[in-house]
Amino acid sequence: MNFYKDDPLIQSILKDSLAPDFFEWADKELSAFGEKCATVIEERARHTDREGQPRLVRYDAYGNEQPYVWVNEGYKQTVKETYNKGIVGYIHKPIPELSHKGNYLYSFAQGYLLSQTEPGFYCPVTLTMATAYLVEQYGDAELKAKYLPHILSTGDDELYEGATFLTEQQGGSDVGANETRAIYDEEKGCYRLYGLKYFASNAGMCGVAAVLARPEGAPAGTKGLSLFLVPWKKGSSNTSGIKVRRLKDKLGVRAVPSGEVEFEGAEAYMIGEKERGFYYMMEALNLSRICNAVASVGIMRRAYTESYSYASERNAFGKKLMDYPMIQDSLVKMNVKLEAEVRTVFELVKEFDMWYNDRSSIPEDGMLRLMIALIKAETAEEAIHFSHEAIEMHGGNGYIEDFVTSRLLRDAQVLTVWEGTANILGLEVLRLFTKFDAGTRFAERMEKELSACSDGIEKTELLQCLFWLQEEISDLEDMDEAEKTRRIKPLQKKMVSTLEAVTLLKAAEKSGNKRSQKAAQVYVEHFLYPLWGNSQEPWSLQDGLTILSAKAAVEKG
Repeated sequence: MNFYKDDPLIQSILKDSLAPDFFEWADKELSAFGEKCATVIEERARHTDREGQPRLVRYDAYGNEQPYVWVNEGYKQTVKETYNKGIVGYIHKPIPELSHKGNYLYSFAQGYLLSQTEPGFYCPVTLTMATAYLVEQYGDAELKAKYLPHILSTGDDELYEGATFLTEQQGGSDVGANETRAIYDEEKGCYRLYGLKYFASNAGMCGVAAVLARPEGAPAGTKGLSLFLVPWKKGSSNTSGIKVRRLKDKLGVRAVPSGEVEFEGAEAYMIGEKERGFYYMMEALNLSRICNAVASVGIMRRAYTESYSYASERNAFGKKLMDYPMIQDSLVKMNVKLEAEVRTVFELVKEFDMWYNDRSSIPEDGMLRLMIALIKAETAEEAIHFSHEAIEMHGGNGYIEDFVTSRLLRDAQVLTVWEGTANILGLEVLRLFTKFDAGTRFAERMEKELSACSDGIEKTELLQCLFWLQEEISDLEDMDEAEKTRRIKPLQKKMVSTLEAVTLLKAAEKSGNKRSQKAAQVYVEHFLYPLWGNSQEPWSLQDGLTILSAKAAVEKG
């Protein structure tokens, strides 16, 4: 098995998106990484989830308290191999074989493969990506020179994994309620942090952490928060100012150590302007939300792969599961939804790459933030749904730990919580509607993209759905704030489903093949139309089986 070679869709996306020399190099690298993810890293993930979970070692041999988190040797090897492949480093520094930098597209392709085996391994990568972004964009020259080579290590320097600590016990998502204090130490020329971060992932494993704290005299709320870089390497002087109170006993993603971290005078160095700490962290959060979406489609892909494989091998009542029309219909719908979400996520990644390389290339109209919020919420929910479908396909076998399906469901559940729940994302969308008129702009963007597609039944149906969507967006403007919060999540679902349908139609337009056109039709009739109470057309699935059969979907992409 090879998660990359067995996935023609991700190969075609990269081939269409990367320069020829970059793709040739990336194709070889991802082929090797995809095989490793499907074999040895999968074995490590299973061991880590069951027997090798991180453990807090509270005291050393002399009885001294220490912030030491133990992880198994397989975990350490996966960390080494993954970072040495440039999953973080090559976003910011040249790839030796190519003499130019990589990009987020290549990095997220790696994350997509890694998440198919263990999103708990990918979480620390996400945090390190966010830390690298913050230090590169807003750190001063001294911070960059001292820490960035370690954060970006591909084996050439000692690796410092990153972390971003926001959540506090009294606030949760209400970051403005944070109480962690930052007091300036004149003698040392740095700040000292005091306070508790209540859900801190990569605790004890990170070499540096980006932490929000409130300097003395700063106002309440988010405007009073500054961003600090806290060194945290085992054996350094700063470990005496950091305590891990406990590790969280989590439902899933057990590979990543998440804990309660207490600062008791830890050294900290301010990143960027004092008054803009919260805004810096929100930029990093948008990056992390894309990572979350990538992890979600990774789980979806693995759930589909396991479902297809099981249906092809399992006999029931004298026939293969694959021979039953209801099984075929389930796999066809999974395949179409998976393709829609993978394409949409990687289109978002390409847009983010453009913004990262040249912010003037994308208007500051809130559209990128809107797309991130919509796609993060949708993919996280679908990761759970796909995991459920995989268990359903396996029957009783899907519920036991001999198969990966139960772990997929446990791991998928956190993706709706990490980087903002659906409720938090709904509030974000409402803010963008108010500040940028983002709802109207979104509808205009969809209309423009549809106008470039050839006429056909899918386009006609999509234009009808877009008309209904524009009416709902317009109606929302006249509602009071309470009613808007009640309506926004169903509206978000319609927006992102319209986006995915348009993405599939554009792909069909580009490829010109019948299968892609049928995928767009199935999506509109089974995922988009029903959102407005319109009945599905069962014949579209039956008609598409010769093109969208599970076998064809895997082999042809």
